[in-house]
Amino acid sequence: MLSDFLKQHPIVPFVRQSDFAVRKPWSYPERRLLDYLLVYIQEGTCCFHVDHKKYTFNAGQFCLVQPGSLLSLEGLTNTVTPYIHFDLSFNPEREHSFPTRPGQIDLSAYQHLLQPTIKDLYGVEMPVQVEPSKPLKLKETLLQVIEQAEKQDPLIQLKTQHLVTEIILSLLETYYQAPYTASQSFDWITSYFSHHLSDPISLADMAARANLSISRFSMVFKQRYGISPHQYLMNMRVNHAKELLTHTDLSQESIASYCGFADLHHFSKTFKKRTGLTPGELKKSKIPFIRA
Repeated sequence: MLSDFLKQHPIVPFVRQSDFAVRKPWSYPERRLLDYLLVYIQEGTCCFHVDHKKYTFNAGQFCLVQPGSLLSLEGLTNTVTPYIHFDLSFNPEREHSFPTRPGQIDLSAYQHLLQPTIKDLYGVEMPVQVEPSKPLKLKETLLQVIEQAEKQDPLIQLKTQHLVTEIILSLLETYYQAPYTASQSFDWITSYFSHHLSDPISLADMAARANLSISRFSMVFKQRYGISPHQYLMNMRVNHAKELLTHTDLSQESIASYCGFADLHHFSKTFKKRTGLTPGELKKSKIPFIRA
């Protein structure tokens, strides 16, 4: 369970190394990371290879490399690349960890220092080339972290932890999708239909309420209830009409309106198709209503 994993790895950010790097064309050979690396390309163009995949970054873009990833870096032009190496979850031995050096690919001797990935912690697939919803805010926060990271004042260190947490939150808010389960997402169906039985309810309305596409909503709905949304709604309308016909003296016109049928003809046709009787025949038969 992710919740159990988070209990074992509480989120306590720790900035290990940071710099406002200004360099001529440069390269940093292959290595594998123990911690996280966040880089902002402020000026220039970079080419990073992460887990054997090539990424090109231009000014204004962000790169996030996670623990365990195989990494090599290259600045193709003069560059300004503010960056931080940081831990996300607490490790009592974090003071002994380090930004790995060129050629350090086999980290088996340092497994106790290896940070869990964001997927380990939150079940979220985070890309290398991250595109935050608020890039200017992320840039400003990163620069604040770099400015304060080396200061030893306890209050400033606490603020730095808070800023790194803000960075991760901004990325999670961009890429996190709540786990979907039919039971959780469809609990509102019966209540919603009951309160809107006399209203026109479209498939698009229902899908939008569930935050799903129309096709996805229809498929998952049928998986849970065994019938289409339209058939489910019609069943509820007919059942309510049965109840009103059996227990009230309302006219068929009123019942048709209360149950969301377009007109009396539509009501009678649908009712007979589903019950074998017309509304008038049911009312005369005195058959007691039993909710389906």
